[in-house]
Amino acid sequence: MGSDLDEADDRVLAVRASEADEDAFEVLVHRHTARLLALACHMLGSLPDAEEVVQDAFASAWRRLPEFRGDAAFHTWMYRIVTNRCLNLLRGRTPSLPLDSVAEPSAHDATGEPERSAENAAAAAALSRALGDLPAGQRACWILRELHELHYEEIAQVLGVSEQTVRGRLFRARRTLTKEMAPWR
Repeated sequence: MGSDLDEADDRVLAVRASEADEDAFEVLVHRHTARLLALACHMLGSLPDAEEVVQDAFASAWRRLPEFRGDAAFHTWMYRIVTNRCLNLLRGRTPSLPLDSVAEPSAHDATGEPERSAENAAAAAALSRALGDLPAGQRACWILRELHELHYEEIAQVLGVSEQTVRGRLFRARRTLTKEMAPWR
């Protein structure tokens, strides 16, 4: 890969990739895989499932790049593909997912206190369980807003719903999570 591609804007890379430039698409894949994998992991609670969804999403994107008109940013388009695939997979599942099984990067405990580390781990597990109990649409909105810092408009584009729907789902998700996490305050 040339340095000109590494520094190119996503829109330029998407246009080049739509013209069968595999190097440009490879830059897009490298640039966005980590965030998309994190999204899928949080949505699905399973690293193998998340990896499969992201790989499938990129394969689909490669085939559909000529359809990409740039109405939204490339990353928003990819978030939509990954989120839709996650939601489809979740709809096929009946029980709620144990999201605490997702491997998260360990936070360094500067205090070195084992009690504090255990308490933080238990709180994180409780949050993961609470997220897993949310309806998929609320979970998607919360993850996209709080973990991926997307704006309401971007979340609406990703999920194919109105901004008002996003606001309502976020309100309900936050209310539920606040209630569930009250013992940890």
